[in-house]
Amino acid sequence: MGKRIVSQHRGHGGPTYRANSHNYLPAAKYSAKNKAIKVDGVVIDIKHDVGKNAPVALVKFENDEKQHMIASEGLSVGKDVSVGVGSNFDYGNVLPLGDIPEGTPVFNLENVPGDGGKFVRSSGMSATVSSHSGTTTVVKLPSKSFKTLNSFCRATIGVVAGGERKMKPFGKAGNKFHNRKARGKLYPITSKTAMNAVDHVFGGDNKGVPTTTSRHASPGAKVGSIAARRTGKKR
Repeated sequence: MGKRIVSQHRGHGGPTYRANSHNYLPAAKYSAKNKAIKVDGVVIDIKHDVGKNAPVALVKFENDEKQHMIASEGLSVGKDVSVGVGSNFDYGNVLPLGDIPEGTPVFNLENVPGDGGKFVRSSGMSATVSSHSGTTTVVKLPSKSFKTLNSFCRATIGVVAGGERKMKPFGKAGNKFHNRKARGKLYPITSKTAMNAVDHVFGGDNKGVPTTTSRHASPGAKVGSIAARRTGKKR
């Protein structure tokens, strides 16, 4: 009698594969209260969030409100930060896209005015303001694609901090294990062809098993390239 393969086991949602979300910091998004007015604040702490790969800055505003924001490169404790229309043109400040000059690197862009920020939030990433036209702004994303957004969508000036995090090697498997476990990721991963036939479709001596499968296959057999249009090398 067989047993559930790894993908089935993970889908059950047990504590082994559940993300460490109870240690996550609050969402690092713009406040809806500061959408139309300018509010000044100061950075009082730079934190590490296990749920993000970018540092998070804790900002205390002049109205005694505290808010977590994704930190930009060059941001440090004690630096002044402004949010809203009329903010100074400086890294770490938040302005509407329509007030940001063309060619400026920005991050944490809103998709709809007031949603708090959806795009370009990973460490080392930045988009570029390409052009303005009426009430819309065209932005060049890190994927080199262009996206048209409402000019009232807010964005932070600068580049997301922590861009050199991948330059430091893990050094040993234990560090990689704890890094992946904080995000609820499986590590180490065993090659499926190295498993027994009872553990996976590709395991054992099943050398002739195709790597493509139907989109309507059962969960135990839905492995490999699901509903692939084509396979093999392009010629």
